[in-house]
Amino acid sequence: MAAVTERREGESAGPRFRALLAGGTVAMPGVFSAITARMAERAGFEALYLSGAGVTNSLTGTPDIGLLTLTEMAAQARYVCLATRLPVIADADTGYGDVHNVARAVEELEQSGLAGIHLEDQVAPKRCGHLDGKQVAPAAEMVRKIRAAVAARADPDFFIIARTDARGVNGLPDAIDRAKRYVDAGADGVFPESLQSAAEFEEFARHVRAPLLANMTEFGKTPLLTVEEFRALGYAMVIFPMTAFRVMMRAAESAYVELRRSGSQAALVERMQTRAELYEVVDYEAFIRRDRELATEPTEEER
Repeated sequence: MAAVTERREGESAGPRFRALLAGGTVAMPGVFSAITARMAERAGFEALYLSGAGVTNSLTGTPDIGLLTLTEMAAQARYVCLATRLPVIADADTGYGDVHNVARAVEELEQSGLAGIHLEDQVAPKRCGHLDGKQVAPAAEMVRKIRAAVAARADPDFFIIARTDARGVNGLPDAIDRAKRYVDAGADGVFPESLQSAAEFEEFARHVRAPLLANMTEFGKTPLLTVEEFRALGYAMVIFPMTAFRVMMRAAESAYVELRRSGSQAALVERMQTRAELYEVVDYEAFIRRDRELATEPTEEER
């Protein structure tokens, strides 16, 4: 339970995330639950990204089209933030409504322990940023949402990132123009979605003076570049939102097929995380120690 104590009694997540950014490009793997957050932390990452698609797909079995509610996302964020010492940035979709909904979303998500969020300028119903057919809201509407988000945060270090999906709708110049307006409105960083080449990332960075986030999702419109390549291009953050989720899904699928085919898990055992390894991840020993401590008879002074 050390992670819970540290987060509640130590420095809030926003300043810790900003300190990481000051040290160079931050790589953030996508997580979607408390246990995946623990595993990413154990792998050595310094910050995490709570994927809206990952949470939606895993929690509800539905596509990432804005069906997840603020309450569901805030609850999952709280589980994740209690499970890890690392600062976490979360997907807040379009802010769950108008400027009033955006303000409430910031309040709820900040209270869950997050270091920050990103808001996007799509219209509802939203789509995955790498699919065709999406639409973007007027830039002025997104500017109002950013202003509402900035005004609603309790901690000025809570990191608010403006995502623009304009590249896939109106082209790169409009995405750059929108990004500048969003920074002027108070956004701490910018997330240009669905850029289609390293040259486009470079062009965007040349014109937008703010910490920039690159999305390295698979099977989309963006080529797969490395963290080092993005560092050279001037990007402050790189997320891998669904990488672990997609690997996990393929592994789970093959396990179910084998179990159904053979009626036994024997062929799968060597591919499994062991019971001991799982207990280490969830820190089972800490709960055993607590149980022993509480079972001890109190002394005369304690009675």
